[in-house]
Amino acid sequence: MSGTSSVGQSSVYEAGDQRNYKKDEIKDAERYKEGKPNSHKANDSKDERSIANKLAREGKRQDEPDKISKEAAESQKDPTLPARNHGNEPSKGAKIDAELQAEEEEELRRKGKA
Repeated sequence: MSGTSSVGQSSVYEAGDQRNYKKDEIKDAERYKEGKPNSHKANDSKDERSIANKLAREGKRQDEPDKISKEAAESQKDPTLPARNHGNEPSKGAKIDAELQAEEEEELRRKGKA
């Protein structure tokens, strides 16, 4: 009886992206690498990667240098710089941080000369 339904068009019932793969296609696929980039998060408790894969990834991560974004590097030099680069007025906290940073640099210069 379900085949005699006249509701909707036949394209609604076509498989489209929901198709059955042949066994040959499944065997040839690289199972671990077929996921999307950033689909595996290191701290995800529900990630089903094997322990061996997790250890291999951590081994690779130890060799990688720490990536710091351009804005993070700028904010370490001058806390108000990222806001000004975007055409905004720096926040009150950024202004206070800049003042503290200037005071600390002056204090270090004074101690270095004394």
